[in-house]
Amino acid sequence: MSKKLVAYFSASGVTAKVAETLAEAVGADIFEIEPKVPYTEADLNWMDKKARSTIEMSDPASRPEIAVKRDNMKDYDTIFVGFPIWWYVAPTIINTFLESYDLTGKTITPFATSGGSGIGKTNEHLAPNCKGAKLMDGKVFKNSVGHQELAAWVEELGL
Repeated sequence: MSKKLVAYFSASGVTAKVAETLAEAVGADIFEIEPKVPYTEADLNWMDKKARSTIEMSDPASRPEIAVKRDNMKDYDTIFVGFPIWWYVAPTIINTFLESYDLTGKTITPFATSGGSGIGKTNEHLAPNCKGAKLMDGKVFKNSVGHQELAAWVEELGL
């Protein structure tokens, strides 16, 4: 079994593609972070102040429920956590995921996809949910990123 896990949340499939490529590039296991209540297109309409995603992102305490937990998280030393950038940070379901486990001694490495935003203050927002873990700097990738670029990034990180 791999000591690396790529865990990801993908609302539209873009982050899923990058996560799959990363897992293949570094020989990691993969796990999809799925919301207990799936997001609809209307939920994801960031221009609608009443859309579910807008409401969740406006509330720092929001913790959307996850459908299934990874049952063998203790087996991993390194966890890559992928997500789309929403409002310049990770979606609140990522906080739910990180808070669901004892991450003591693990290395957490965020990666994201975005239509144009950078990683913003993502790590600053994720750090409180990574107690006891080493939180690496995150990076945003285009959906066309290849194996070599992802493998080189992981090598640069020393992972």
